[in-house]
Amino acid sequence: MNNSVYKINKGINKPIEFKGLKAQYIGYLAAGVILLLVIFAILYISGVNMFFCIGLILLLGTALFIGVYKLSDTYGQHGLLKKIATRNIPIWLTGKTRKIFIHLKK
Repeated sequence: MNNSVYKINKGINKPIEFKGLKAQYIGYLAAGVILLLVIFAILYISGVNMFFCIGLILLLGTALFIGVYKLSDTYGQHGLLKKIATRNIPIWLTGKTRKIFIHLKK
């Protein structure tokens, strides 16, 4: 009998996936939840109404989960890092056509 309730790994040489989240998005979600916990503690200690704190954290937590799952579904394992990396490529270095490569054979 299997004692584990959650299945973490899909197999050898495949990215970690947990409840639909892939790779680094698990870490992003964990960091966001820890940040929400810190925000709640700061608001509660500073004397803000507890029901306002809980409502705000629930709203922010829902936005966090929706946002991270959307990023995971949109970009996959490496897509977000590739998108961030393409911003750092100078415009004069990128080519929009294949003309240069076609004329290399001549």
